Parts: sequence; structure tokens; C-alpha cells
Amino acid sequence: MREKLFKLLKERAYLFREEGFRLASGRVSQHYLDCKQVTLYSEALPLIGRLLWEEARSFEPEAVGGLTLGADPLVAAVCFAAGLEGYVLEGFIVRKEPKGHGTQKYIEGHVRPGMRAVILEDVVTTGGSALKACARAEEFGLKVLAVVALVDREEGGREALAQRGLPLKSLFTLKDFF
Repeated sequence: MREKLFKLLKERAYLFREEGFRLASGRVSQHYLDCKQVTLYSEALPLIGRLLWEEARSFEPEAVGGLTLGADPLVAAVCFAAGLEGYVLEGFIVRKEPKGHGTQKYIEGHVRPGMRAVILEDVVTTGGSALKACARAEEFGLKVLAVVALVDREEGGREALAQRGLPLKSLFTLKDFF
């Protein structure tokens, strides 16, 4: 299962360009992972759900969530995998900006303050996106336990999360791709 997911990531998401790509962190890297090419693919989504759920389950979360847009399919896949096991798990999405109408909130989903949560990420570089999601979730009142990612680029994200007392578990590292 893990090998099949890795093959899909390598074939569909991994890009190399000599002149580099600008990352969300602002850094430039010759290696880029366009994970939406995999997280929105029917063959990969069941694998993603099961493998991320295996990592998240050990924290006994009541909810999983992450920053929109990258985490949206991950949240759905993990909730689906947990549901297949009969595990009750709420999903939530962290908006980048508060909703402009209605409730005007950052957190979408049927979560309540005090719930134990795991943040999901497609790729962690410096940890900035994960930390933003954690901060919004904690402001809402969730107890964030950890971050679980598809890929850790090993560029400081693990250390930045550890400074906040949050472990990072990832299925793969960038080094696995070359």
C-alpha cells in the first residue's frame, strides 16, 4: 500500500526543474511536490486515507483537520478510513481568511472546543502552514496533538513544530524521491 502510494506520488506529483520552484515558504527548490495531482485521484485517495489514519490513530484524536485547500481531500480520506473501522472522527477545515458572511469563522466542521485534534498536511517544509492551522484550531479551542503529513521536506518543519510541543509524523521525506 505504501509502495503504491509512493509510486503515484513520484509519477504524478514529483517535479524537478533546474532553475527551481518558489515554495509557499518563499524558498526556492529544484524539487517540487504538486500533491493535488495525487490527493484528488481515485486510485490514491483510499491509500492516503488508510496510511494517514494509521499514523493519526495513535494519538486517539476526536477530529482531524487542516488548512484549506491542500488538506481538504486528506481530511475527507482520513475520516472515510476511520469510518470504515467504526471509529467516530470529525473532520474540519481551517480557512485562510474568516468566512465573509454567515458565521464568519475560520473553522468549518462539527467540532467543539476541547476536542483532541490532529492536523493533516500534504507537504511540510518550514512548518508555516501547519503552524497556522494549529494556531487557528487552538484559538477555536481544540487540543492539537500532532501533525501528520504525506511528505516532510526536512527543511525545518519538524523542528518548528517540536518547538511548539507538536510531533510530526510523515509517510515520506523528500529524500525518498531522489
